[in-house]
Amino acid sequence: MDKRMYPTGRGQADERTIGAIEVAFGIAKTIRRRFLVAALTTAGVVFAEMPALAGVRWRIIDATMIAIGGNVTTSTSINIAGVSAGVATELFVVAIAALTRSAVVRAGAANMVVLADGASYTQQDANAGITAHSVGGTPTVATAVDMFVEYVADPL
Repeated sequence: MDKRMYPTGRGQADERTIGAIEVAFGIAKTIRRRFLVAALTTAGVVFAEMPALAGVRWRIIDATMIAIGGNVTTSTSINIAGVSAGVATELFVVAIAALTRSAVVRAGAANMVVLADGASYTQQDANAGITAHSVGGTPTVATAVDMFVEYVADPL
């Protein structure tokens, strides 16, 4: 491993630019990203702040969603996904019934399902990004879905 690119275990936060992304290992960051519903297809959209990077494992601490401009309809759910043990994993699943205009849907609430035993909050595989996508078709009616995600970058 190239020690110029990754932390060396000094017990302190280490910040590096990998590709075009500034990665602060061990520091919790919060983002607010607005995804137009037309972009939330089944293929999904990678969070620009959490792309696939060599030697970086993303870990989500918390997530919240809000429907903007109307109720989300047509699809079954809006999900935040990662890759765990080489398998695509749905970390947070929000039924569209919960995504009514301006309603705040939080992780762990009845309408935002997390994985058993806290698995939604574990490190994801290195070299894998975090994505947002829909299940059951492209959502309609709402203009966008705001996603607030608190996350940490962990070294490999």
